[in-house]
Amino acid sequence: MMRTQLASPGGVPMPGGVPVVCGNTLGVPVGVTAVSGDVTAVPGGAVEIRPARPDDEEGIRRFLGGLSPRTQARRFFAGMGRPSAGFVRTLLAVNERRDALLAVHGNLLVGHAMSYRGEETDVEIAVVVGDEWQGMGLGSRLVRTLMRRAESRGARTVGMDVLGDNREVLSMVRRAWPEATMRVSSGTVEVTAKVLR
Repeated sequence: MMRTQLASPGGVPMPGGVPVVCGNTLGVPVGVTAVSGDVTAVPGGAVEIRPARPDDEEGIRRFLGGLSPRTQARRFFAGMGRPSAGFVRTLLAVNERRDALLAVHGNLLVGHAMSYRGEETDVEIAVVVGDEWQGMGLGSRLVRTLMRRAESRGARTVGMDVLGDNREVLSMVRRAWPEATMRVSSGTVEVTAKVLR
């Protein structure tokens, strides 16, 4: 089974019980609450969360290339070179089986979240925020928006994989989804929970 994973060097609960799925470098909560046109002020400008589009291919390539090796490993369980065209298209796919959201600052992509129909759960999710943008609450807003969109399509259960040494995200998962089941498998923790409401 292929599962997706959350990437984070840290996690902090946000107001309303929604977790931060990103690090804590600046510790500034951000309130992005909707998709398409919703913009939130952050230090140095504004960030919009919107659905991915096919013309975001070069932006996602630059974003992935700018991630630190640690953040790449936490998201993809490995480092990466230049991503293939097929891989990029998969990360940006929005259709009846997949969803993808981007956090965008001007022309700069600063976060990515995706979901797809799972084998053991209704959806599998994965989220990553650029290193310098971690700790601003963008990850939690990406997760919240992704879960709302998945629930509107009928999803009731969510799955994700977290590296076993990523204690911050595992702690966040326990806070956000106290009823979640966690199963250790080959150095990762497979999490299954109900979709956040």
